[in-house]
Amino acid sequence: MIKNNWEYEVTQDCIEKFEKSIAAIEKDEERKTNDPERWAMRRGAAQCHLDKLEAEKAEYEMLTSHDSQAPIVLELDDIDYLPDILIKARIAAKLSEKELGALCGCIEEQIKRYEKDDYQSASFLDFRRVIFALNIKIQSGKFLIELDTLERTPITIEDLRSSKSRAKSQEVVNESKQFQP
Repeated sequence: MIKNNWEYEVTQDCIEKFEKSIAAIEKDEERKTNDPERWAMRRGAAQCHLDKLEAEKAEYEMLTSHDSQAPIVLELDDIDYLPDILIKARIAAKLSEKELGALCGCIEEQIKRYEKDDYQSASFLDFRRVIFALNIKIQSGKFLIELDTLERTPITIEDLRSSKSRAKSQEVVNESKQFQP
């Protein structure tokens, strides 16, 4: 997820590099002929990364161009990505980290730190203050609690962090499967 203009610029640079890389792969007729499977894997992997970057760029552009006076609906498929809603809402509202901090009683550096680490260092109260400051409402939130598979062992912070990492890794795996011949 692109969180600010600097990341947007870096993403644009990466997109250009991936486009050049794909163009070079396309021109490699020798590898395409002699090792078509490896050629297709390289091409597919590069395309997968390019598609992900382009989607992130499009999302950021949609958020930054959104009319800040009109409501925006942001969807959430996984509770681990709840902090993304806060960041996207700030971007769509065209608020800087400093402005958001002033609205919720924090300093700019604190908001930047929260966003950098996806609100992992924020207390629940700070998290709620940001939600309140951004006027975020849940319209029809549903939560599935699978009681039959509920773990009966203590969960550590590392377990929570690794579940988010696994979710991100699974996204990449699912995306790369789209490009396998």
